[in-house]
Amino acid sequence: MLPRPLYSRIFNNLIREKSMLFMAGPRQAGKTTLAQSLAESYANHIYLNWDILSHRSRLIENPTFFEEIERKDESTPLVVFDEIHKYKDWKNYLKGIYDQFHQEYQFLVSGSGRLDIFQKGGDSMAGRYYLYHLWPFTVAELGKANVNFEQFKQNPLKISMKRHAELQEIWSALAEFSGFPEPYLSGRKTTYRRWSKTYSRQLIREDIRDLTGVKSIGDMETLYYLLPSKVGSPISIPSLSRNLKVSYNTARSWLAMFQRFFMIFSISPWTRKIARAIQKEQKVYLWDVPRIQDPAARFENMVAQELYRAVTVWNDMGLGSFSLQFIKNKEQQEVDFLIADNHRPMLLAEAKLSDAQPSPALIKFQNALDVPAIQLVNQAGGFRKLRNGSQIILVAPACQWLAMLP
Repeated sequence: MLPRPLYSRIFNNLIREKSMLFMAGPRQAGKTTLAQSLAESYANHIYLNWDILSHRSRLIENPTFFEEIERKDESTPLVVFDEIHKYKDWKNYLKGIYDQFHQEYQFLVSGSGRLDIFQKGGDSMAGRYYLYHLWPFTVAELGKANVNFEQFKQNPLKISMKRHAELQEIWSALAEFSGFPEPYLSGRKTTYRRWSKTYSRQLIREDIRDLTGVKSIGDMETLYYLLPSKVGSPISIPSLSRNLKVSYNTARSWLAMFQRFFMIFSISPWTRKIARAIQKEQKVYLWDVPRIQDPAARFENMVAQELYRAVTVWNDMGLGSFSLQFIKNKEQQEVDFLIADNHRPMLLAEAKLSDAQPSPALIKFQNALDVPAIQLVNQAGGFRKLRNGSQIILVAPACQWLAMLP
């Protein structure tokens, strides 16, 4: 088991302010392992997993079972609820124990999907908890550069070529085995193939079917298998619906379910100060990245994962209101990624498998937005900094720059 110090730090920072935290993220990303590790760091703790029958029975028979903790000292106990969202009355249950016990206990609730439900519709839990995310391994996490966020924000183009061979090896392993702990730590392609096949089937045929009641499971699986070929371009829901012979609303709702259960994530177009920008279509990326056969699309997806991990962590920590978006106009000029803070552009990023020359679109949109820009390539022995008016374009190996993301 690899420690996850980044996510442990987030937990320790947030739990000081709120006595109830929700930890959400993809299935098998390591939430249970981290939750148990966090519990072990408390002198007084108790762990309950809804998927374990004896644990489930204990909660049903005694909803305040955690009061029976045999304490080692006077410190505040941590109560961990794992996969509690599978309990039919979980929302009311958590509301009740929070209102009664939030001054005496700290609570960690972990699960795959559905944990953001309290943020919607004016639910009475609003303001009573913090939600944070745990993602599969990234080169930023495994590389352990530990860059200070404020320093990064002031100079996002700072880079070092230290430990290049090590970081390139990590990057290649993520491309081959994904960032999910089980296949990544195995280091074997056969393990990854078995894991990936089981992973998607379990998510669709168990989690999504059981929790949403979707009937057309076969067609939904077909849609998921189509998505790797769509990575890198804005996705057309009308085209997907025609291919699958389902309605537009059905295809859209299935994509929303994949996102809700952390099988995919999407980014929207940036339109401010961009003439003839596309307005509606989104780009979709996978968490199980080795499914993508096209090398350029796989590389772009890996960069997307790293940037998406960064902006969600920054938002979870309350460091700003960050978003990850892309730019594309009706002349088909495109920059893969834009990071914005509070609706203000902060950084442009382009993913090019091997092109060391900045793309014309990157130059054009940097001139329009007047922000730093970077072109990330899959492999290179060093980096270059090129002037574009008053701004700089950094051309650098992806593993090196991404490892320095806070």
